[in-house]
Amino acid sequence: MERNNIKKRVVGVDIGTLRTNYAIIDVRGKLIDQNSFSTKNYPEVDRYVDKLTEAIVEIAEANGGLMTIRSVGISGPSAVYLSGCIENSPNLPWKGIVPLAAMMRDRLGLAVALGNDAHNSALGEKMYGSAHGMKNFIVVNIGVGLGSCFFSEGHEHQGAQGYAGEIGHTCIEENGRLCACGLKGCLEAYVASAGIVQTARELLAESDAPSKMRNIGHLDSEIIAHLCDEGDELAIEVYRRTGHIFGRGLATYASLVNPEAIIITGGVSHAGHWLMDPTQESFEKHVFGNMRGKVHVMLSDLDDAERDVLGAGALAWEVPEYSLFK
Repeated sequence: MERNNIKKRVVGVDIGTLRTNYAIIDVRGKLIDQNSFSTKNYPEVDRYVDKLTEAIVEIAEANGGLMTIRSVGISGPSAVYLSGCIENSPNLPWKGIVPLAAMMRDRLGLAVALGNDAHNSALGEKMYGSAHGMKNFIVVNIGVGLGSCFFSEGHEHQGAQGYAGEIGHTCIEENGRLCACGLKGCLEAYVASAGIVQTARELLAESDAPSKMRNIGHLDSEIIAHLCDEGDELAIEVYRRTGHIFGRGLATYASLVNPEAIIITGGVSHAGHWLMDPTQESFEKHVFGNMRGKVHVMLSDLDDAERDVLGAGALAWEVPEYSLFK
């Protein structure tokens, strides 16, 4: 009889810089229901937490009630699983240390686990995506920011304080571009979305070649990728330079941890071969010689939003169950 009372649903939440996606997920990884709201509309963290609580309660009540939910898993930029906090995020409006897991647990009365977005993407890839069956792999999330996670012998490596995988804040250029984190020369400042736009502006300034980029007031990495599809030579050069630097960074990473594969996810990855061809070429040029031709550098074949809420849902199953409703 007690066996029938085991809860078989969790909520997975993925906090993006633009939107927050959330879903109810069952034990088989099926999305029962899902929705989203604008993250940008809530620059004050207390208001954001109120909105997220309201959203979770609403979707739960529409699908059997909050009492059917075992736990909640949340994925976010600069989130640290060990502390349950978002810590000094350069890409979210909430500054300092935000104890988001505790705040949500207090409001919901349920167990809440908080994890880094790149780490949860890796968990989603391991459970449902390209990394299924792999023991040693890296997942890199490239969008507004640049984060990563690597699994070693089937186990996620989080590091002593939970900060492992911050490839975006490794120095790729001495005294280079100022990064949002406050350091100079970070890989993120060259290959994440804002860095791609900066590369485009630098290239336009140093060349007189014609380009449709000159006529666009608000450039972004997606527009530049579309111009590559149209044959815009300067746009193609932007991604060639981006891929060259990205490949160098990935080669250093791979040389340290010797993965089976590196799986690229996130909005910038949608540039496809314009990004991946120069990345692969640069990677093979710079990786440790014994690894050449042995590490698969590939794009994720999962939908970003679906993978990331599934990863957050997988995290929710790992947290010990807790409920004020028992």
